[in-house]
Amino acid sequence: MIVELGDLALDEGAHLLIKRALATDEQVEVRGTAPTLGVDLPAWCRARGLRINIAFRPGVYIVHRGPARWRDAERAGRVDAPSAHAEARWGLAARGALVEAGAPPLDLPLADRAEVWADEAARLYAQAAAAQWDPATAIPWDAPATHPPEVEDAIVQVMTYLIENETAALLVPTRFLARLHPHFREVMQLLAIQAADEARHIEVFTRRARLRRSELGLSTAGGQASLATLFDEPDFAIASFLLSVLGEGSFLSLLRFLREHAPDACTREVARLAAQDEARHVAFGLAHLQRHVAEDPTLRSRLASAIERRHTALAQTAGLNEEVFDALLLLAAGSWKPDALRAGHAKVVALQQDMDDGRRQRLARLGFTPEEAAALSSLHTRNFM
Repeated sequence: MIVELGDLALDEGAHLLIKRALATDEQVEVRGTAPTLGVDLPAWCRARGLRINIAFRPGVYIVHRGPARWRDAERAGRVDAPSAHAEARWGLAARGALVEAGAPPLDLPLADRAEVWADEAARLYAQAAAAQWDPATAIPWDAPATHPPEVEDAIVQVMTYLIENETAALLVPTRFLARLHPHFREVMQLLAIQAADEARHIEVFTRRARLRRSELGLSTAGGQASLATLFDEPDFAIASFLLSVLGEGSFLSLLRFLREHAPDACTREVARLAAQDEARHVAFGLAHLQRHVAEDPTLRSRLASAIERRHTALAQTAGLNEEVFDALLLLAAGSWKPDALRAGHAKVVALQQDMDDGRRQRLARLGFTPEEAAALSSLHTRNFM
């Protein structure tokens, strides 16, 4: 094949014509009049393992296809489905890309599909991306509020409690995100947008707390100790289980409770939108763990042991912040009348039962018997998360 370059220089795009010809022919005759072609073309060929002969006529070169440039390259799995194991030598290459030999390996320990994958990850990511909301416009910050000052103080205390719990819910997945092989890009994207959700929740809970007050409420040592056990958990599956399946699952009940008993439209919408996001986090945690348990049935016993271990570690702590319990009671009561307080207390007790019921159902979906689910749910931290 003859490739006529005219006066087109190699660095002006002539190399594309040569590559195109070599893709189909073992040998091509290159003709060109660019002043630098005699220097640039031999160097270009050497860099690519191609042989070049200079013909007897000026401006004519014979280029032979030499050893394939990518002879030692390998595919980073299939583009349409993750591999069972992602190799460190694939580094940051896109799944399915042709990876040249010699690329620096990356130490990313979460590299096994069984540990991290959920078939629902792509769908949940797409759903999350479409459902992002802007705190400035999605929440009626200027909605009227007619509730008494004590009820506003209760809202501030609950928001203070939510802020620290959502901070834990942001930090835990991001710790694992930095250890996840990007071959599992759908999970990587989902964890990233989950962190963005939690950052937004921290923003709106803080803004709601400061809407009519300059100070936040109480953070207790017991609450901090409970959240520290989540942050310190080194195993991705167990951390996902404790955080998403048990903790954030319980928070779905709490956010529904707040929406139902909030005295103003702003607080109701804050709770509704946060719950909408948290439901996706719980869905991914369940989907990931259901798949993991199916591939490794021994995981179920490790999950049970993690609950028991965490319960033992927190046995000497005070559990749920008393101020938070009282704030929830007052929100549910709506007034200081004895009958209203009695009814509010019953509603908070019902909330705790609803949390327990939800945990049992999710544990059952992971294969625990009703008796096992009941026993394990009863050991979940009294701090809810």
